[in-house]
Amino acid sequence: MTSAPRITLREINRLAAPAILAGIAEPIISLVDTAMIGRLGTIPLGAVGLGSSIFLLLIWVLTQTKTAISSIVSRHYGSDTLNAIKTLIPQTLIFNVILGVVIYFFVSKYATEIIQLYQADEMFLKPASLYLKIRSMGIPIVLATYGIFGIFRGLQNTKWAMQISLVGGGINLLLDYLLIFGIGPINPMGIEGAAYASLAAQIVMLILAIIYFIKHTPFDFNLQLKPNPEFSTLLLLSLGFFARTILLNIVFYQATKHASRYGVISVAAHTICINIWLFSSYFIDGYANAGNAISGRLYGQKQYTTMYDLAIRLLKISIGIGAALGLFYLSLYNLIPKFFSSSEDVTTLFKSVFWIIILSQPINAVAFSLDGIFKGMGKSGFLFLSLAIATFIGFFPILHFLEDKGYELHSVWWGFVLFMAFRGGILLWKFRIDFGPNGSKIISQAL
Repeated sequence: MTSAPRITLREINRLAAPAILAGIAEPIISLVDTAMIGRLGTIPLGAVGLGSSIFLLLIWVLTQTKTAISSIVSRHYGSDTLNAIKTLIPQTLIFNVILGVVIYFFVSKYATEIIQLYQADEMFLKPASLYLKIRSMGIPIVLATYGIFGIFRGLQNTKWAMQISLVGGGINLLLDYLLIFGIGPINPMGIEGAAYASLAAQIVMLILAIIYFIKHTPFDFNLQLKPNPEFSTLLLLSLGFFARTILLNIVFYQATKHASRYGVISVAAHTICINIWLFSSYFIDGYANAGNAISGRLYGQKQYTTMYDLAIRLLKISIGIGAALGLFYLSLYNLIPKFFSSSEDVTTLFKSVFWIIILSQPINAVAFSLDGIFKGMGKSGFLFLSLAIATFIGFFPILHFLEDKGYELHSVWWGFVLFMAFRGGILLWKFRIDFGPNGSKIISQAL
């Protein structure tokens, strides 16, 4: 079999640069909410941080159908068989909406109980629950939007999602200021204003995504009741990615739960930390998304040598981005906490932990980069296995060991570092075995 031409840096950047801007839309919305609400005090900051963290983690789990559909579309795009999945597309989008509606009703009804699971201080319950209830209205909207974004990515186009996300981010920024603080006839709404601003931005993004879908893709919304032959593949991939992401949620849940135990100041500092960490993750993930799209196409063409070359180049680029982010944060070490909170106690604790987050950036880059490659190939089983090892051998042991030594919030973030180091190390080992110079060039179907 002849090798495909080497993937050029221009092609990688054509997918990665827009994917970065599209991917950071949701965390930027939460960052803006957090920064503006931080001006109202420590309690509102902690409440919105807690609510937005839960919302983002829910979205992280539920939007795995985006990854599944992207993997399927990219492989059919590579093998030039898109007609075979025409009926799959509307079936997937309907599935996403129904799933989102079910989750919305559950979260809306049990928002207070969900917040209580994090063992947060009683003063957080009411404002955090209110914020989460309003944001949860956007779950089916976000799932539909991200499903369409996954189709775009599978078609090797991330520019459309970027354009839509930029509009959504701009609307959120404008409405945040108007609704949180009020202006003219608009009364200040505080936490409720931040939540409604985010919801409005998500609605606009879905409308734009539908317009782009109709105008620019070979697919339509013509729903057929007979399941497409690939629908079972989609469900299996989605379930694998769901299971994997539930493990991620366990990690984040335990991190936030432990941070809540340490008091109000710890929750506020952890809120800033987790929002910056998530923003960085989505930023680095842009090149992982490019790897997802291109590796799926190459895997469909069975161009394993070219895929290996792509992965190594993406690794180098992602590590460079991680290092650059770390240096950027280091240069603003004293300014960043003041942007989020005026509390001296919160900024002091945050600064004592922030250097760990900076250190983790290149480590995260390895994990995210290879994660995208394995997702593109649809290898959800191995991704779940690697994450389970990272969770139960990496994260939990170091968290409990350091917590017993009295390190409190620091133990949480050292847990994250070891967690990501395990993830990246396992994926790198497996990829080199199967696709490296001495590898088999094919991944075991058992995984």
